[in-house]
Amino acid sequence: MHGMSLQTATATQRTLAQSIDCVGIGLHSGRKTRMSLHPLPAGSGIVFRRVDLDPADGPIDIPARFDHVCDTRLCTVIAHPARPQCRVGTIEHVMAALAGSAVHNVLIEIDGPEVPILDGSSASFIFLLDCAGIVDQAVPVSHIEVLRSVRVTQGEAFAELRPCAFGFDLAMSIDFQARAIGRQAYSMRLTSENFRAELANCRTFTNVQEVEALRAAGLALGGSLDNAIVVDGDSILNPCGLRRPDEFVRHKVLDAVGDLALAGSPLMARLVAHRTGHALNNQLLRALFADDANWRLVSPDADTNPVWQPASVAA
Repeated sequence: MHGMSLQTATATQRTLAQSIDCVGIGLHSGRKTRMSLHPLPAGSGIVFRRVDLDPADGPIDIPARFDHVCDTRLCTVIAHPARPQCRVGTIEHVMAALAGSAVHNVLIEIDGPEVPILDGSSASFIFLLDCAGIVDQAVPVSHIEVLRSVRVTQGEAFAELRPCAFGFDLAMSIDFQARAIGRQAYSMRLTSENFRAELANCRTFTNVQEVEALRAAGLALGGSLDNAIVVDGDSILNPCGLRRPDEFVRHKVLDAVGDLALAGSPLMARLVAHRTGHALNNQLLRALFADDANWRLVSPDADTNPVWQPASVAA
């Protein structure tokens, strides 16, 4: 492990120096979508706004919070609690890029129901952040410290958050029948350097046998070999092959970084997970915040750290 943790390296909240946008295809909807990232003041968090839905009372904002997650089939979808038709899907890769770059306050405007998939990883979002620039906001970052282990399971799959006195560590293992994937394991400490060097360009993946069923269900309509790894038994169908021998498990770690960023503040914890996915990642955060004894908010300023009701669990 190298580099400082995001918790110690970034003592102040950060946002973008300027706005930036991109256009791409939604992985599941197949729709061409424009997405714009804008700076926000300190304390705002990450907020999604559907600009194609323009009700009389103004734009509809959806804070990127775990309790706004409404669907976890193949991707993470959030919705406005009072307007469930106002939703944004496939948010995990851009959320991972923001968390992995320690960017805390951003408005994400989008003119469709899904974040563009781009190349299926977080690399293009990192490029956008670098082009926009990142600025400090002179307001301390608070962190969510996990005080006791919290575990959720589904069959053989599990995800567990454990206490960790320093930073955010992740240990993931996967086990797929397809021989091209098989069993893989990966662990790391989340730092901005590690995220960029080891996770950011690792792409989402699927099995060729699943593609037809997904499309029949109205999913993966925008999927292609340009934005996903497609596996057939012991073969990789992408002409350029893999970016890393263990790209599959690294992408699962990337997904977890994005899904767990919906806690609302950086975690001080260790994630240990096996065969986890978006559903278990979300259940893990819900289990964590279900009991105040599981966690506490740690602020650089001790005077501001007595009792805290996070926005992410407020009514």
